[in-house]
Amino acid sequence: MTRNGLSHAQDDLWPAPFRHGSPVSGTVAVPGSKSLTNRYLVLAALASEPSLVRRPLHSRDSALMVAALQTLGAAVTSLPDPGPFGPDLRIDPVRRSAPAADPVRIDCGLAGTVMRFVPPLAALHTGQVDFDGDDAARVRPMGPVLDGLRQLGVHVVDQGRAALPFRVLGTGSVPGGTVTIDASGSSQFVSALLLAAVRFDSPLVLRHDAPGGVPSLPHVEMTLQVLRDAGVDARRVDERSWRVVPGDVAGLDVTVEPDLSNAGPFLAAAVATGGTVSIPDWPQHTTQGGDHWRHILPRFGADVTLREGVFTVTGPRELRGVDLDLSEAGELAPTVAALCALASGPSRLRGIAHLRGHETDRLAALSTELNGLGGAVTETPDGLAIEPTALHGGVFHTYQDHRMATAGAILGLRVRGVQVADIATTAKTLPEFPRMWTELVGSEG
Repeated sequence: MTRNGLSHAQDDLWPAPFRHGSPVSGTVAVPGSKSLTNRYLVLAALASEPSLVRRPLHSRDSALMVAALQTLGAAVTSLPDPGPFGPDLRIDPVRRSAPAADPVRIDCGLAGTVMRFVPPLAALHTGQVDFDGDDAARVRPMGPVLDGLRQLGVHVVDQGRAALPFRVLGTGSVPGGTVTIDASGSSQFVSALLLAAVRFDSPLVLRHDAPGGVPSLPHVEMTLQVLRDAGVDARRVDERSWRVVPGDVAGLDVTVEPDLSNAGPFLAAAVATGGTVSIPDWPQHTTQGGDHWRHILPRFGADVTLREGVFTVTGPRELRGVDLDLSEAGELAPTVAALCALASGPSRLRGIAHLRGHETDRLAALSTELNGLGGAVTETPDGLAIEPTALHGGVFHTYQDHRMATAGAILGLRVRGVQVADIATTAKTLPEFPRMWTELVGSEG
């Protein structure tokens, strides 16, 4: 079944809890950052000693990353005494001189970090590594990573599709050098090559050469910071180029910050209903794009505070429309769009054309589903224009996209009768979402 060319499955429908105009209030602890967890896991697999990753995210994306690294020779062990969201992890790195092996297969699921971060690791493996994933993953762009590997002399077979499925024929080493790619579609193209460069034979200089900048650029800074914290010489050369010097990486002992992007829907519950929600353990300084909530939510009229590691948001009596450039934090757009649809004035979201290549075409999906509930949403070349209008209940399809599912839950707080299709897709980055949501807002649909 399709809606405006977007495919979706008619899965079980989840009645989104409706608040009858009452405010949502509470404190919500969220599990670890997916972006940081998977970067730490990759770097730990490349280290020279065992590593300890504390409070990692346990989700489908992180499980796929663990499985991929194990396939390439790392050992990942769950430690006893798990916390509320799962155990800490010990990672024994991939052996540097692994012998030639039989062909192996990596399942990427729908995880962008797996399909993009792991192929450069496969180039350091000796042997054939085949990559594939979910049907929806086969349309996600991979060309810049594969092109970068080819520039480094790596043999890649993709039948000219620049997408899954593809094959990497690793020789156990990558020479390094200067690589030029078009990273305008995703910051992950840059991070993928920078992370693996710690094991290249010589420094990597990576350049972005295309009109426009790199979207979600804070994620590149996150990658550089993770590398620097591990003692790697990694830096931005200028606005469009980066350099990593290879060398031994000592074993890590890191605690993963809470996922500030996944905190967004819970904060939005306060904004949408005029309530108050607090998130503990919010870092004072972070490279996570989710930290933009500090600046985004006040634009809707919310009050925000960060005191002693607790981030608290109190919603307004009425949401204002906003005009926002989300180019540095595009993953927040579905939550922001849901709030815009509930606002009293028109909104414009800019700088997010790259969302057309995410888990689904998020711009088309958001406009289709919001309009299906009576919204007035128009796609623009780089985002969405959202006019205020009365919404009604109905099915909110998610297209196997976890952030579409949480956007539907937000709408349901103010719109009676919203049913979210496939709420289980939130397991991609937050398996506990349905339970956490009902604990905060109640279960009445």
